[in-house]
Amino acid sequence: GALATPIVYHDAGKELLLTYFPGELSVPVNEQEKLIGPLINQAVNRLPPEKRKAYLLRPQSFLTYQSLIERVLSADGVTPEMIQAQQQRVNLIERLLSTSTAEARTQLIQQEAKLLDAEFFGLFSRLMEGAAASGQEQVAQQMNALQQQLMKESEYGRQLQSQVNEIQEAVKTLQAAGKELTREKLLEILIQAPNEARLSALASLTRPGLDYLFFQSLTERIETKTGDERKKMEFLREKLLDITRQIDQRVEEEYKRAGELLNTLLAAPDIQKATLERLNEISEIFVQVLNRALQEATQKKNEAQLKKLEQIVAVLQKVSAPPKEYELLEKLLDAPNEAALNKMLEEHKNEITPEFTSFVGGVLAQSEERADKKSQGEDAQVLERLNNIYRAILKFSMKKSMG
Repeated sequence: GALATPIVYHDAGKELLLTYFPGELSVPVNEQEKLIGPLINQAVNRLPPEKRKAYLLRPQSFLTYQSLIERVLSADGVTPEMIQAQQQRVNLIERLLSTSTAEARTQLIQQEAKLLDAEFFGLFSRLMEGAAASGQEQVAQQMNALQQQLMKESEYGRQLQSQVNEIQEAVKTLQAAGKELTREKLLEILIQAPNEARLSALASLTRPGLDYLFFQSLTERIETKTGDERKKMEFLREKLLDITRQIDQRVEEEYKRAGELLNTLLAAPDIQKATLERLNEISEIFVQVLNRALQEATQKKNEAQLKKLEQIVAVLQKVSAPPKEYELLEKLLDAPNEAALNKMLEEHKNEITPEFTSFVGGVLAQSEERADKKSQGEDAQVLERLNNIYRAILKFSMKKSMG
């Protein structure tokens, strides 16, 4: 539950100043004001004078923690109904994970079919990624198995799987074309698409190639056709124009959201903390927007803006950097022979900890799981080197512990 402590929530961008004082503390109103007052002053003092507006003089008070949360979320366009729907999906995920048999899960999937929509699968995916990222491997594996069942047994899951299959087939087709993928070849591939789902997948993957010259070529092809063949080609053109418009609209919306997120982070009192809290919203498009802002600030010699942007960059670089264990393992993999490997282990003896040994063992186990009977050549060599390194680390650790 919520902590029994006074809260002051401030969002300068949305002009929100909200307060909450837990009733269970049984503090008189005049004493509440004395305790809340300094917290409000802290929020106001963080703002530059030009951003201190009238809303700061009228903080909104809330009697319950839930009503405070709902007000914060409503400012982001999240209604109580949306919160309730989200909670229903979370509860369903918990029920599915706690159900012990596949048969019982099938029954639950059928009963709650209406909740198994795009929102559900998006939430499920985020929770599964979170479990994997936080080291909850058993939970992540359980969720992965459940996801496979959901994809097979729910209507939306089957649609999603069909889309995935179409994208995979589209990728294979484009890979087969390789360097020979000219506008003319692309047009032939699109004409031969067996269904609209494949056409959409192909168009999404080749959007840069669907330019003015492509549509000019398509129009010229249409002019040479008559009857049903012409109608078919005209339908294809309209469909492709519609698909490209939808793609461009989605990209435009993503750029807009990325720009808004960047502005929010730059306006935060603690930029690095705010960036860490919004990491799940960072995308490739956000990085592009960030790079453009860096270039602009550099060109205009806006040092203050540059320092703020560099704080965001520092956070992203830190979280995307591979663990130190990977760096050491890569060095060990480069050892040309056993003598060189043992020398490296001695040089890095302070880093050869039980945790590092466990890490290498985990990498080896994952590599063995991925390997199959057909694995030959380079993959087999890497696996052999990992085995040799793991054995060498175990020997080194035993000698080290024996003094």
